[in-house]
Parts: sequence; C-alpha cells; structure tokens
Amino acid sequence: MNTPRPVFTQTREICEADIDEMQHVNNVVYLKFLQEVAISHWDSLAPQKVRDSIRWIVRKHEIEYLYPARLHDRIELVTWVSSASGVSSERCYEIRLNGRVIVKARTLWIAVDPLTQKPLRISEEIKKLFDLA
Repeated sequence: MNTPRPVFTQTREICEADIDEMQHVNNVVYLKFLQEVAISHWDSLAPQKVRDSIRWIVRKHEIEYLYPARLHDRIELVTWVSSASGVSSERCYEIRLNGRVIVKARTLWIAVDPLTQKPLRISEEIKKLFDLA
C-alpha cells in the first residue's frame, strides 16, 4: 500500500487496557485506533460548518495484521484518503512500530446527511480537503 496522498499521523503508547490474554494489542483495539485516527484527521481538515453538514458511516473494514504490538510500545498511526466518488470514500491506514508496518487497513466510508440519514454525494469541497480534486 503506497501513500500517494498527504497523510495524517498520530502516535500513541500502548497501555494495559489495549492488551489481550496473548500479551499483545487486541484486534478490536486496533479497529478502535483506526476509527480514532480517521476522526482526528477529519476534524483537523474540515471546518465546523462542513463537519456539521456530513456524517461518515462505515460500509466495510479490511484489516491485515502483520506483527504484534505489546505493552508500552510506541506506535505510529498513519491515514490518508485514497479516493472519493459518489457517496463513498476509501481511507487507508498503516500502523507502524519503529518504522515497520505492523497493520495495514482500508475502510470504505459512506457520506450521510445528518438530518435525513440518507447517503450524500461527496462534494468537490470535501474532495479538495483530502487533496482529491
């Protein structure tokens, strides 16, 4: 998975609550990390007026777990939007540990009108926020 678009990055340290009985980060926790970094990225790009006019819901997640992260590891969460057309947008992710990709993921997000809760075409304004226009 290459990263042709501008990326958004966060770092975090793995804490006790993230760890499962195998002594590594639980798969469900990784999913939570992906959602959190996606929301942070969106919040960093979109003005409040735009954020109020659209909601994003998940249609599909695809996650490939390559290597484990363990307690106190410092990981890097990297995300970017690779495409947007019609009502859907694909977001890509990499989770890295010491520069090594340990998780690759993609999410298909659907834009939804917050009032009607019906799918909403992704505007050129929003595509520009993700450097897709």
